[in-house]
Amino acid sequence: MECRTAPAEEPAAAIPRPPLVREFLLVAGLFLVYKFGRLLANGHTAEAYRNAHDVWGWERALGLPGEGSVQSALLHGDTLVHIANAYYATVHFPATAAFLVWLFLRRPGHYVWARRVLAALTAAALLLHLAFPLAPPRMLDGAHLLDTGQVYGPTVYSATPATDSLANQFAAMPSLHFGWALMVAVGLIAATRSRLRWLWLLHPLVTLVVIVGTANHYWLDAIVAGALLAVVLAVLQLPHRTATTAGQRSGALVPAEEPVLVGAGR
Repeated sequence: MECRTAPAEEPAAAIPRPPLVREFLLVAGLFLVYKFGRLLANGHTAEAYRNAHDVWGWERALGLPGEGSVQSALLHGDTLVHIANAYYATVHFPATAAFLVWLFLRRPGHYVWARRVLAALTAAALLLHLAFPLAPPRMLDGAHLLDTGQVYGPTVYSATPATDSLANQFAAMPSLHFGWALMVAVGLIAATRSRLRWLWLLHPLVTLVVIVGTANHYWLDAIVAGALLAVVLAVLQLPHRTATTAGQRSGALVPAEEPVLVGAGR
């Protein structure tokens, strides 16, 4: 699969930006759907714990490393685990919002693509949350892991998951913390030309260490999120230059509202 992107030096005016108010409403809606859509899966506590035992067994059968090894590394010092908890609680939404704002201002064509990818990924994840409620490893007695958020702080979750009215703690798979972080990295790598752009992959890498080390997610939660994102990216590919844009400014993409998709065979 080949994705062509505009050069980093392309003027922002080369592609018209979508209407600001409409995009604000769309993106706000995306965040609200993510925040409150997960609550629809509440009330499946027994099933969530059964699924947690299954996932734990699948990981051991696949030979995946224990989540406890990552948590042990974080627990070498209070400072490190505090940083991990804070990263989990505070980076997820702001980093994704900043990513979309930057693309909107500097890479409008990439912005429309990224917004659609994030929306599709979120919708697919919410459907899986409903179909497969899952208690995180911090709730699984057999995992012998600490709930680092409750023990060390800060945390975004209530100490009584079954009655938590602000978040569904039984929506561990897939991890949108990891899925969104990976999309931020993919989007920034696609939209820029700097030789250092691959360092954006540190964001999903750090996120993976954090979500596993704080016992909020299993390895499989991140693997499933990555697989869902790969499917979405295969369907919603980047727009590219065509003969219809040959007479426009050099390097311009097709208009953001009428993307031409790259064929998988190219």
